[in-house]
Amino acid sequence: MFLWFFIVSATNFLDAQNQAIADSLEKIYNSGGSNKQDLETLKGLAENSVAPYKKLQFSQELLILAKKKDSTSYIYSALLQKGNALATRGDFSEALESYFKAASIAQTPKELALIKVTLGDVYSLTKNHNRSISYYNEAIDIFRKADDSLSLGSVIFNTGDEYLKHNDIDKAISYLEESQGIFRKLKFDLGLAYCSGTLGLAYAKLGRNAEAEENIKTAIQALERHGDYSPICEFLNGMSDIYVEKDEDSIAIEFASLSRDLAKSYGFKNEIREANFKLSKIYEKTGKIPEAYESYKEYILYRDSILNVSTAQNMAGLRADYEVAQKQAEVDLLHEQRKNQQLVNISVGVAAFLIFLLAFGLYRRNRFIKRTSAIIEKERNRSDRLLLNILPEETAKELKKNGKVRAKKFESVTVLFADFKRFTQIAEKLPPERLIKTIDYYFSQFDKIMEKYNIEKIKTIGDSYMAASGLPFTNPNHAINIVQAAFEMTQFVKDTKENSLYDDADFDVRIGLNSGPVVAGVVGTKKFAYDIWGDTVNIAARMESHSDIGRINISENTYDLIKDKFECEYRGEVEVKNGRILKMYYVEGFLHEISQSEINFSKNTG
Repeated sequence: MFLWFFIVSATNFLDAQNQAIADSLEKIYNSGGSNKQDLETLKGLAENSVAPYKKLQFSQELLILAKKKDSTSYIYSALLQKGNALATRGDFSEALESYFKAASIAQTPKELALIKVTLGDVYSLTKNHNRSISYYNEAIDIFRKADDSLSLGSVIFNTGDEYLKHNDIDKAISYLEESQGIFRKLKFDLGLAYCSGTLGLAYAKLGRNAEAEENIKTAIQALERHGDYSPICEFLNGMSDIYVEKDEDSIAIEFASLSRDLAKSYGFKNEIREANFKLSKIYEKTGKIPEAYESYKEYILYRDSILNVSTAQNMAGLRADYEVAQKQAEVDLLHEQRKNQQLVNISVGVAAFLIFLLAFGLYRRNRFIKRTSAIIEKERNRSDRLLLNILPEETAKELKKNGKVRAKKFESVTVLFADFKRFTQIAEKLPPERLIKTIDYYFSQFDKIMEKYNIEKIKTIGDSYMAASGLPFTNPNHAINIVQAAFEMTQFVKDTKENSLYDDADFDVRIGLNSGPVVAGVVGTKKFAYDIWGDTVNIAARMESHSDIGRINISENTYDLIKDKFECEYRGEVEVKNGRILKMYYVEGFLHEISQSEINFSKNTG
């Protein structure tokens, strides 16, 4: 479920969502000196940082400094934000420990109430209904006395959702409608979106499908405007339930798949789990057993991760594949043994026939063991292929061999950022399923272009696409290769729009490039991701934000590497990190034809 993330931010929603505040404070922090020892700066960073690892880093630094200065209020803030960071990552046991410590030093009723809300959220996510309701009700009593309407509406909403999860529909609707009334008075658009969608889920459980569908569609449209994708996954699952009730299973599968794919794009482990479980049930209902098996296997993996049922090993994904395959082999073997035992019972008293049956049974058992081994090997190979879709080949080999990947520094690579101009305005007009399919149409073609020029795709974030040339194998022509790729990307987007090659494809792209050193490595222990860091990445993003429709904007670092191959137009200077000034250039075209050996250099090196 998504509600924990909503309530944590609701009492300070505008600040918590303002990443610009965190960026500004981080500049102050990185300037060094006494700023790194300033309690207020660290508190602001811990509260406003969106990325869980940054929130955890700054809350831990705040906690150490606050203890040194014996400041109870800052110790409380540090423990609260540390708990939020851990809960966001799915580390619920550690999150609860941090919250209980914060509760023990809370100085005001409101501080204590906020802790009770977060405790209720965590117990809700870990399926402890009674504890969750108890903490929510205690928080409601405090917020009613404190005259804090936003916090009151938020915790009432979460209580209603908890009753909905426990199938107490009447209580759920009562709480949700009260919360909706509070948010309507406050004109809190995001809160109204949550209420509308969750009421839609309640109506669906009562069979009121028309009301449910209307409420959920309204919620999804509002949440898209806010860029809040976690609840969208939940509501897409709700739409799937509605179409299952209508016996329109193909549409139900489409909505559940959209929920799963969107959750994977943003790393929402709980939503990935729920979508896979729903898909497994629909596939089983429709007789698609292999698809049901694959979805249920992925559900098991994420279920264990979310609830801390077992300790994830370094190769969690491969381990899950192997364990499920082994379990299937055990079931098949037991079935085979029962069949053989029946044959043995029938042949009692006939010695010669018994020997024949025994030999035949051993032969079949031997064949079965070979077949089972082949199945397990096939699953292992499939897992290897999946890992290669996530990580570069050499990185995947190192991860499988050592269980971890050592970070590496590359002295010279070129980083590309691309995003779609007017994305928000166009996206608001499209239903979620059509928007996701359209983005996938563009990004799939970008992936093919990257593969053509031996460029490593790093990641996508919303409508932003990031890639790097010159790693994991060094390549002196990295800048030339990625500029050629950038030209193909802009031409593809232009042709798609002008020739109406795809429905809803009405986007324009802008691209930025920068060259320099980066550090590359793998982050995460349960869901691996290959990523890169450094000023080179930040400057490339700045080049993209200063680019224009259909143009390729490069820094002087990249210009120095390609000026002999491409015609470039100087367009001014821009200030980057630490007060540096860099020149910018538009790449206009080729000075002469690029040879095939220059394109394929990195592949030959590898």
